[in-house]
Amino acid sequence: MRKIIMAALAASVIIPTMAVPTMASAQSHREVRESARDVRHDERNLRQAQRYGDRRDVRDARRDLNDSRRELREDWRDYRQSHRNDFRRPAYQGPRGYHYRPVAVGHRFQPSYYGSRYWVNDYGRYRLPAPRAGHRWVRYGNDVAMVNMRNGRVVNVHNGFFW
Repeated sequence: MRKIIMAALAASVIIPTMAVPTMASAQSHREVRESARDVRHDERNLRQAQRYGDRRDVRDARRDLNDSRRELREDWRDYRQSHRNDFRRPAYQGPRGYHYRPVAVGHRFQPSYYGSRYWVNDYGRYRLPAPRAGHRWVRYGNDVAMVNMRNGRVVNVHNGFFW
C-alpha cells in the first residue's frame, strides 16, 4: 500500500512538470501579442506627448516605449529559444554563382534569388508579419527578407534568422 501511495505522489509531481513546456509556449504567444499591443499603445502615447506635452511627458513616453520594445524582444527571444527546431533549416542552395553577402533594405535581388523555391510560405509559423500585396518573404542564406516581387527590392530583412 505504501508503494502505491508513493507512486501516486511521484506521478502527481512528474506529470505537471512534463506539461509545462506546452503551457509555456501557449503563454509565450499570448505574451508576444500583448507586448506588441503595448508597443503600439506607447507609440501612440509618444506621438500625443510630442504634439501636446512638455519635455518631461516626451521623455517619459520615450522611456515607456523603449521598455515595451525591450519586453517584446525578450518575448521573441524566448519564443525562438523554445521553438529552436522551427528555425533550423536545411542548407541553403542559392542560384548558380551564388555568393552570400549580407543585404540591407533597398538592396536589389536578381529574379533568380527570389523565385518560388526560396519563398517562406509559412511566415506565421515564424511569427513574421503577413507580406504586403506584391511582396514575399524570401530566404536568402540564413536570412529572411521581404522582397517586392515587381522590382526585387528588399523592403525588410532579418539577418541570421535561421540557424
